[in-house]
Amino acid sequence: MGLPSISMGLPSIMSMVDLATPMAIRVAATLNLVEHAGSAGATVDRLAADTGTSAPILRRLLDHLVAVGVFDRDSDRYRPTALGMQLTEDGFKPLLDINRAGGRADLAFVDLLQTITTGASAYTHRYGREFWADLDAHPHLRRSFDAQMAWRFANHAARIASNFDWGRFGTIIDAGGGDGNLLAAILQAHPGVRGTVVDLAPTTEPALARFAAAGLSDRATAVAGSFFEPLPAGADAYVLSDILHDWDDDHCRTILARCRDAAGPHGAVIAVEPLIQGAGTGMDLFMLMCFGGRERTVDELAALAAECGLTLRRSTAVSDGRTALEFGV
Repeated sequence: MGLPSISMGLPSIMSMVDLATPMAIRVAATLNLVEHAGSAGATVDRLAADTGTSAPILRRLLDHLVAVGVFDRDSDRYRPTALGMQLTEDGFKPLLDINRAGGRADLAFVDLLQTITTGASAYTHRYGREFWADLDAHPHLRRSFDAQMAWRFANHAARIASNFDWGRFGTIIDAGGGDGNLLAAILQAHPGVRGTVVDLAPTTEPALARFAAAGLSDRATAVAGSFFEPLPAGADAYVLSDILHDWDDDHCRTILARCRDAAGPHGAVIAVEPLIQGAGTGMDLFMLMCFGGRERTVDELAALAAECGLTLRRSTAVSDGRTALEFGV
C-alpha cells in the first residue's frame, strides 16, 4: 500500500504555506492603504502618489487584496472591505506594520530554521542584535513596542485589576511595567493602593504622563531601573506582567530572585502570565524565535520559582489567557 494521495480528499499542505496573502496584508498595513483609500475609495494612481510607490506594481498588490476580500474594486477605485477596515490603528495595524516592533519581529520567522537547529534567536540572526538591544538602538521601535503592549493590554488591564485582590497590598512595584497601563488600572480599582513602575528610562516619562492624566500622581510614580538589577525594597507586592515568557529559564531565575530579594519574607511576588494552554503553540514558537523565551504551565512556573526560594501560594485566572500566580518566601 502506498501513501494516500491528495486526490483521496486530504487537504493540501499548500493551503497552509502561502506567504503571498499574509505579506500583502502586512504591506498594506505598513503603507496605510486603508487610511489613504478611505470609505470612498481611491484610484491606484492616487494611492501610489500617497504612498510613494509605483502604480503598476501597487495595482498588483491591490488586485490580490481584492481577491482575498480585503479590498473591493469598483471601476477604477479601490476601497477597503469590512475585513480591510481591521488594518487601522484601532484594529490590528499596530501588530502588522513591519516598520514597528511587532511586525519587524514577525519577519524573523523566516529564520526559524536557525533557531530550531542551533537554539539561537532568529531575531538576532536576522537583525544582528537581540530584540531588546534593537529597541535600545532604535527609539521608534521602543515607542512602537510600548504602544503595542498598551494596545494588547487595553482590555486585559481592567480585568486583571478587578479579578485579583490587589487591595490587600498597600504598595506595589510593577517591575517591567512599561507605560504603567496595568498599574494605573490596579490603582483606579483599588483606591487604597500606591504603586511604582520600574522600567528602562525611555518608559518613565510616558508612565508619569499616564498617571497624571488619570489623576494618580499622588499614588503612582515611575523610576528608571531593570528587573535584572536590585529593585526598590520593602513593597508589599512585586508584579511581573507578561515578563517571564520573554526569557529563558536562566534569565527567569534572575528576575524572580531580584523580586524575592526586594520583597523579603513578608512580601509577595505576582507573575501575570499567558500560560501555554491559553497562548497556544504558535505564540510559543514566536517567543522561542524572537526572545529565546517560552510559554509555560503553572507547574513549570512554580518549579522555576521554587529554585529561587519562592513557593506558589495561589493561581487565579484574571483575564482571557492570563493567570496571576502569587508566590511568597
